[in-house]
Amino acid sequence: MFGKIKYIGESIATVENLGGDAGTTDLMNINVIFEAPEQRILGEVTEFNKDEIKIRFLGEYLNGRYVNGVIRKPLLSSKIRIINNEELMELVGRESDKSFVLGNSAIYKNYKVCPSINDLLSNHLGIFGNTGSGKSCGVARIVQNLFSNPNMLSYNANIFVFDAYGEYKNAFGSINKINPNYSYKFITTNPIDQDDYLLQIPVNLLNLDDFALLLQATNHSQLPIIERTIRLAKIFSQDSEESNKYKNHLIAKALLAILFSNQTTARKKNEVFQIIEVCHTKEFNFDSTINGLGYTRTFSECFEIDSNGYFGESVLITEYILKHIEDSYEEMEEPKEYNYSLADFAKALEFTMISEGFQNNSNLYDDAVILKVRLNTILNTKVGKYFSNNGYISIDKFVSSLVVKNNRKAQIININLEDVDDTYAKVIVKIMARLFFEFSKNLKQRASIPFHIFLEEAHRYIQRDNDNYLLGYNIFERIAKEGRKYGVLLGIISQRPVEISDTVISQVSNFLIFKMTHPKDIKYIEEMLPNISADVIEKQKTLQPGSCVGFGSAFKIPMIMRLELPNPLPYSSNCDVASRWNVKAQNTTPSTQSTSSTINGEVSNG
Repeated sequence: MFGKIKYIGESIATVENLGGDAGTTDLMNINVIFEAPEQRILGEVTEFNKDEIKIRFLGEYLNGRYVNGVIRKPLLSSKIRIINNEELMELVGRESDKSFVLGNSAIYKNYKVCPSINDLLSNHLGIFGNTGSGKSCGVARIVQNLFSNPNMLSYNANIFVFDAYGEYKNAFGSINKINPNYSYKFITTNPIDQDDYLLQIPVNLLNLDDFALLLQATNHSQLPIIERTIRLAKIFSQDSEESNKYKNHLIAKALLAILFSNQTTARKKNEVFQIIEVCHTKEFNFDSTINGLGYTRTFSECFEIDSNGYFGESVLITEYILKHIEDSYEEMEEPKEYNYSLADFAKALEFTMISEGFQNNSNLYDDAVILKVRLNTILNTKVGKYFSNNGYISIDKFVSSLVVKNNRKAQIININLEDVDDTYAKVIVKIMARLFFEFSKNLKQRASIPFHIFLEEAHRYIQRDNDNYLLGYNIFERIAKEGRKYGVLLGIISQRPVEISDTVISQVSNFLIFKMTHPKDIKYIEEMLPNISADVIEKQKTLQPGSCVGFGSAFKIPMIMRLELPNPLPYSSNCDVASRWNVKAQNTTPSTQSTSSTINGEVSNG
């Protein structure tokens, strides 16, 4: 079959074909060994004809272990043979308590590809392919295989799947049938079933960066507005004597600034009443009693305009306001525990807009108005209900609550965002990712609680946003660069890798590439991954649905694999148009169609 080596190039050897066409029909992509004394070099058949076989060098076996790359080329006298079972098992791996079955080798029948769990999942993972190429089924199968491993109980796993279309509930919902110790939790923006949990992110956990993303801030001048609003919202949320004094101090300063401004009396009254409506206390409200010499007035009565166009009680109200200004409260510390709602945040923003330092600055005021409009949009839509204020909660307790279902540990947490548009879905995922990252960074023992964040349709979230310009970082780029050492790992699932941040892609160590045909995506993968060979690129172009090329640190050599269909399947199949159209197939007649299909009749009758 293999004759003498005729020629050795930089990476390919040309070998005599002693078997002719019939003998080499099944050799394409087969691995062979160049064997010589103290040398075993692995190659792969890449081309053949009736006279010659071309074999590409891949790596070398040293002391029974395979090492990628070839330093010494094989000798011209080397014996060439097909790889044996022991050598092949070194490449594909064996299932154990530290590895699992990923798929079946497409080249070697009856051989399973079993990568090391650490090698595959201790690094970021990229899963790319066209729509319909089998990505969703592949992800479902991989996770099912991880938990079906008879050699280990993955009880402490924390796999968060951000689901763009609600595909995975069916695939993971019955994971407890694999082992009763396993549990699955479904968190969604649109609960339907009894076991569904409404997505709730505590407002008190949102920081300046989160609010900037949520309110779609676009310039740096909006950041101090948000920062001041957060500070006021925290202080206004308190019900202590000290916080009440500080509220009065802030209100008094704002009122005094208005009274001594050069605005008309009517305009001053309007702005004073605006402040009191937004932020009021027992001392500052419309019915507060203000004592004069032998008489009393309510707060609102002090602002009645006399016939001369002035406040009738300007002296009385000024003295009253000055009593509540105390410079000692200027640097009051923010409370460590606080709880406020988005509605409370909106009130604090309103106060910020009309308080000292903002009211006389038209640019800042315009920036604040933009934030106010966006915040009101959130409050008046379903997005607002995804942010809760059910009492103060720490990051530790919140993250811990996500992995608990009915007082049991959940290993797979499926967060469904199909009911949210891309703008807010991206923000929600970024906020959650930041919370996971902060939680992991604060652990006493680094990487002791790994989190795997699988992002379905990752191009919706991991984009080249202006976060770096506005905030100084992008959370996904930070996780891509730093998350590995803290145990926060990304699983990037996408049909359009070209739309994903270059920085994130560059930090991915392992890839499962399903069929991709778009030239821009293929070129992007080639340019972003200098270690990928042209051979891998060519192989993925002709893959069947459910097959993929695996390469990276978890694979000794690029592996073509067939992944079994998951059981149960995710909701990712195409619409069955023929059955949906065919009345006969649905065992009904047009006159007895259900409500769900009435629209067909209405259209035809119209």
